[in-house]
Amino acid sequence: MSLSSLRLAFLRVTTRTFTSTSRLAMSRPVKLTESERVEFLPPLHTAKWNMVPGRDAIKKAFLFNDFNEAFGFMTRVALKADKLDHHPEWFNVYNKVEITLATHDCQGLSVRDVELAKFCDAAFEPFQK
Repeated sequence: MSLSSLRLAFLRVTTRTFTSTSRLAMSRPVKLTESERVEFLPPLHTAKWNMVPGRDAIKKAFLFNDFNEAFGFMTRVALKADKLDHHPEWFNVYNKVEITLATHDCQGLSVRDVELAKFCDAAFEPFQK
């Protein structure tokens, strides 16, 4: 297990915390380190996640047969995003869903973005032709 993988597992538990009136304590995400970028981003680029020009963010477009498939995919991603407390920027027109991932709390890419991108790809697999 690599050091970055260990960090990813540890970050899922907690790194930095803050207190909220509505929640006890939530992990505060941190930007990916250079070594994590080397480990995590190339597989995402291979899966057609692209860097967003002018931002530390990744983006991908997903095409479906129809709106029902696209909306079903979005629903599945929304449920996962809610569990991760990490919500995508997305745009949907009929059978196309465009997703942009970045972590606003750290103003860039975090392990949450990597995890949600991998989930999106897995959720899309049943719809591929």
